[in-house]
Amino acid sequence: MKVKQISIFLENRSGRLFECLNILKDNGINVVSASLADSSDFGILRLLVSDTDKAIEVLKAHNIIAKVTDVIAIVVPNAVGSLAEVLNAIDKNNINVSYLYGLSITDEGATIAIKTSDIDATIKALEPLNLKYFSDDELV
Repeated sequence: MKVKQISIFLENRSGRLFECLNILKDNGINVVSASLADSSDFGILRLLVSDTDKAIEVLKAHNIIAKVTDVIAIVVPNAVGSLAEVLNAIDKNNINVSYLYGLSITDEGATIAIKTSDIDATIKALEPLNLKYFSDDELV
């Protein structure tokens, strides 16, 4: 099951992250999970939110460039080697993991979002592991 993720290109300057998050807050959009990767000049803010379409609309209205990308959000069992098992299943199918990050939406184990070079093939590769997937609606 795919989840919509928002990626925002941010200049690495004081207040820019706060500005984006305030726009979402002021429009009643809950940020379920956030990941920020930065360099000296810019950062990429990745978000899972309660209303992706509305978030894109309000960000665009504030001249903030945002892109929607499919990721999968799964629960990795809380046991030694579980994440390695997930990544091995992906790797065995020659799928590249672009990035992953943790989520904080369940107590069932480590919930992560994964972006790969082929989301549909990744979902198929992970089928034998019987992992729990999340839909956009469940991230609210």
